[in-house]
Amino acid sequence: MARVAFEHVEKAYPDGTRGLADCTLQIDDGELLAVVGPSGCGKSTLLRLVAGLEQATSGAIRIADRVVNDLSPQERNVAMVFQDYALYPHMSVRRNLEFPLKMRRLGRDEIRRRVEWVSGLLDIAALLERLPKQLSGGQRQRVAMGRALVREPTVFLLDEPLSNLDAKLRVQVRAEIGDLQRRTGTTMLYVTHDQVEAMTLGHRVAVLNEGHLQQLAVPRELYDHPANVFVAGFIGTPPMNLFPTRATSDTRGRTCITIGTQTIPVAGRKILDDLVRAQPARLLTAGVRPEAFASVAGDAPDALRATVQQAEYLGHETLAYITIDGATASDALRLIIRLPDTPQLQKDDRISLRVESGRLYLFDERGDVMRD
Repeated sequence: MARVAFEHVEKAYPDGTRGLADCTLQIDDGELLAVVGPSGCGKSTLLRLVAGLEQATSGAIRIADRVVNDLSPQERNVAMVFQDYALYPHMSVRRNLEFPLKMRRLGRDEIRRRVEWVSGLLDIAALLERLPKQLSGGQRQRVAMGRALVREPTVFLLDEPLSNLDAKLRVQVRAEIGDLQRRTGTTMLYVTHDQVEAMTLGHRVAVLNEGHLQQLAVPRELYDHPANVFVAGFIGTPPMNLFPTRATSDTRGRTCITIGTQTIPVAGRKILDDLVRAQPARLLTAGVRPEAFASVAGDAPDALRATVQQAEYLGHETLAYITIDGATASDALRLIIRLPDTPQLQKDDRISLRVESGRLYLFDERGDVMRD
C-alpha cells in the first residue's frame, strides 16, 4: 500500500488534445479516491498514467514517494480492473487467478496460498473450476478483481468496472467493492462516469472536466459547497438548477434576486447586499438544489409562481419539472424541484414556492462560486 501523487502532470497527444492539464492531487495510503466526470474529461487518462500505460508529457507521478514516470508497468506493482473483465475465456477461474502469479514465477505453495486467500475474500471458492462463460456478470467482475488482488498490488486501479452490469447488480457489487477496500486497506483509484458510484464509494471524489481538476473533496463537501458552476451542475441527481440572475432591491428596500421575469426577496446574504449597493446590474449565475424549494399557499406573499410541466411521483417524493410564470415560450425558465410525498401534482397545476436563502448559490462570470 502507498500514497499516489500527481505533481503538475500534463498529458498532451500528438493532435494537440490535452488528456490532463496541470493536474496536482494526492491519494493517501489506504484511501479509495473516486474520479468522476463526463466522457472525455481525462479520468481514464489519469488511471493509465498511474498504471504506466501512458507516459506523462510533463510533471511527476509518485507511488510511495518514488517517481515512477520512467518505470514500466511491471515495475510499478499496480493492478488494474477494466469494464470488460478481460478474463481468459479458455482458462478456469483458478487458472485465471494463478496466471499473473505464474508470470512472476512465484512458488507453487505461494500461488496456492494467494488463490485460496482471494477466493475466500471474494466468495468465489465454489467457482474455481468454472470457465468465465459459466459465470454471471457479477461473478466475472469478482474474478477480475480477484486476479488483480492476488498480486497484492501497491495500488488498485478500477476503470468503470460496473458499467456492464444491470442496475440491481451494480448496487450489490458496488457495496462489495467498498467492503473489500475497507477489509484490505488497499489504496484504490476508482474511475467512473456515474456520480452515484463516486459519491457512495469514494472517501474523497475528484471531479474532472476537459482535463482540468475542478474540485477534490469529500462527497458532502462537493454537494454542499461546489467550487464552480460545473461541479454544481454535475454533482446531484437531479442536478442543481442553474439560471441567470441579478441582485436588486424592491420598493421596500429589501434585497432581491431575479428568477426569470419574477423578483423574490432574499434575506441574510451579505454578498447580495453588497452587490445591490455596488453592482446592481451585474449578471451572475444562481444555483438552487431541487430540494431547497418549499411549496407554500397559492396566495403567499413574495412567493415564486410557476406552472407544473411534468410530475414524477416516486413514493417518498415527487420530482416536478416547472416553468416560471411570466416568461414567453422562447425564454421560459425551466427548473426541477423535489417535494416530499406530493402525489397530487399534475401537469398544468399552478404552484407557489419559496427558496431557502441559505441554500442559494451564486457564481461569478468565470463560473467560480461566490461566498458570503
